[in-house]
Amino acid sequence: MRFAGKVWRLLVGVKDGLVLLFMLLFFGMLFVILTTRPSPAQVREGALLLEIDGVVVEERSRIDPLQALLSSQAPVGEYQARDIVRALDAAAGDDRIDVVVLDLERFLGAGQVHLQDIGEAMDRVRAADKPVLTYATAYADDGVFLAAHASEVWMNPLGGAVVAGPGGHRLYYKGLIDRLNVNARVYRVGTYKSAVEPYTQTAMSEPARENARALYGALWEEWQANVKKARPAVDLDLITQSPAEWVEAAQGDLAQAAFDAGLVDKLGNRDAFNARVVELVGTDKWSKLPNAFPATEFDAWLKDNPLPSDGKPIGIVTIAGEIVDGEAGPGTAGGTRIADLLDAALERDFAGLVVRVDSPGGSVLASEAIRDAILRHKARGIPVAVSMANVAASGGYWVSTPADHIFAEPETITGSIGIFAVLPTFERTADSIGVTSDGVRTGPLSGQPDIVGGLTPEVDRILQASIEDGYRDFLTRVSKARNMTMEQANEVGQGRVWDGGTARQLQLVDEYGGLEEALAWVAGQAELADGEWHAAYLGTPPSTTDTLLRQWLVGEEDAQGRDVFALFARKETQALDRVMTDAGRLLGTRGAQAYCLACPTTERGGRQASEDRGFLKGLISLFGQ
Repeated sequence: MRFAGKVWRLLVGVKDGLVLLFMLLFFGMLFVILTTRPSPAQVREGALLLEIDGVVVEERSRIDPLQALLSSQAPVGEYQARDIVRALDAAAGDDRIDVVVLDLERFLGAGQVHLQDIGEAMDRVRAADKPVLTYATAYADDGVFLAAHASEVWMNPLGGAVVAGPGGHRLYYKGLIDRLNVNARVYRVGTYKSAVEPYTQTAMSEPARENARALYGALWEEWQANVKKARPAVDLDLITQSPAEWVEAAQGDLAQAAFDAGLVDKLGNRDAFNARVVELVGTDKWSKLPNAFPATEFDAWLKDNPLPSDGKPIGIVTIAGEIVDGEAGPGTAGGTRIADLLDAALERDFAGLVVRVDSPGGSVLASEAIRDAILRHKARGIPVAVSMANVAASGGYWVSTPADHIFAEPETITGSIGIFAVLPTFERTADSIGVTSDGVRTGPLSGQPDIVGGLTPEVDRILQASIEDGYRDFLTRVSKARNMTMEQANEVGQGRVWDGGTARQLQLVDEYGGLEEALAWVAGQAELADGEWHAAYLGTPPSTTDTLLRQWLVGEEDAQGRDVFALFARKETQALDRVMTDAGRLLGTRGAQAYCLACPTTERGGRQASEDRGFLKGLISLFGQ
């Protein structure tokens, strides 16, 4: 009894300690939230300071507080493109803001459509006779793009710039898979559906190479045209075509090379940059730091400039990230979550609906669930438009098919109309270590799928037939939505990826434009004049707790500046991340996929979801999501 009593007291003590710990964490977080929440009172006359410490995204992902605190890993900062554009446009018309400062020291990139939207907003600030200044130690392609739209571009003298352009290599695993005696069974439709090639080939196929060359070439032309227009003096030909000679001419001084080529206007450290801002807006009287300037930070500025709420609402649902089954997201397009958001919005008196898509696709079942939910809105007789952001390919195009009108930018990546599935089996691996499989079957499908003993020919045929049927389903949706014949839809399909300009010529897209143009079109169809409507985003906005967790978990390494060598090192890290993602795509439980693996994105075929396919549905659920 004494021993049991001691154990009981120990358990009670552990319980009390855990309760105390979590109470301290809870009240500590509550105190910080209440004392640091942005408020209009924090808006100050002077500069608007936008520190973009991370990536620009369409939809910000949510952090699991417990998982984040236990892992102690710093999540990548995320900034919604529409929020940055709104902040810049508000600054252009507000007398309290004299200068906009973009701190790009830890900027990690954005999609090309988002870059264009932000660059155009920067141009509007400059058109209001307000300077826009940028600062960074190192500028890569995306940073160069934004800086080109600034009045003054500053760089640390120990920094540099690298313009690489889109493209590069990816890894192919067939040799490794063969060595491991794994049988990667691939079921696909589409000459250009290259998502499965890493598991079936040792190098890029010629159709995939042709498609990638055309796509990247179009994106690169758009990038260069935009930068040259914004900054005519920059010598892009020298920087992009003869980079070694360019750097050697400056005797290896990367910062001086950037200055000589017109990429930057001033070389100076942070203190010199701050002194320049002080010249424009004056000294911060409340700070004792040298060269401190009065500034309003991003969160406080957004809170002081809320979205309009007058007039009738036009709903906006965001489909961002990979489309997956279930409740995932925001930042990942969980099919159930988005369908539920759309169904809940049926109770609201929307004048119309805009579907904002920034997704390379994913699960066929989840894509169909989202498409069905959009159709339920369309059945109410309201106008429905799709606004494509950086990527709306494969499943991202699948969910776009219900639209009355599709908007895209020339830099948008779309198409990839095709589906695939991958199922690894290990009969050769088992045989190599002396493991064999045997048993009794009552039919060709008994005991299937058998990932150790292998699949029967009948199962292989069934799965391939299912994928082909799923492709026909995809083509049927495209042909009906775009007024094409099945043959025409197949011609622009086959898994080929298109830039937005070509997609418009092929009638996959109706009109050039972004989210604002899509909203204006819906308002026009609903016969609403300016001021008679407002945008209403579906879903819950990011919480203050989420923002604070990101700030708390930023480590010392993340808080430091990044030179050119650090940029290259990050590319290596991303390559390792890609290996893990590819392995998960082969070995994970994923169903039929409408996914564009060839689509360049920033770090971030089957059946209808409503149909019960019995055995076939169970098979597909084993190898995809």
